[in-house]
Amino acid sequence: MKRVLGLMAFFILVGATMALASEGGAAGSLGFGFLGAVVLGACLGIGIAASGCGVGMGHCVRGACEGIARNPELAGKLTVTMILGLAFIEALTLYALVLSFYLVFAKLGGFLSAAGIAG
Repeated sequence: MKRVLGLMAFFILVGATMALASEGGAAGSLGFGFLGAVVLGACLGIGIAASGCGVGMGHCVRGACEGIARNPELAGKLTVTMILGLAFIEALTLYALVLSFYLVFAKLGGFLSAAGIAG
């Protein structure tokens, strides 16, 4: 397991180095590295947020199920509290999704218009 995590970290670092590498173009141009950094940041941001929130949701549901198993009379209150907690956790994932959309569409649109690709 440690070897797999080490390889994943290595490939992320090598991928980021390639994405941020300079092309040696004209001075003042953004270069393709900016495009790679925006896409890499958006993808990693939503991936980390989704995995973290998924783990949090699993813990929340597990705790509610254990509470209901110990005291079945409180099942209604625990279910309502659990659903409210899941909504708050899901909101964090949606914030990361909105931020990723902002990075891709706003920053990438500015990059393309500065490069003269889009009007």
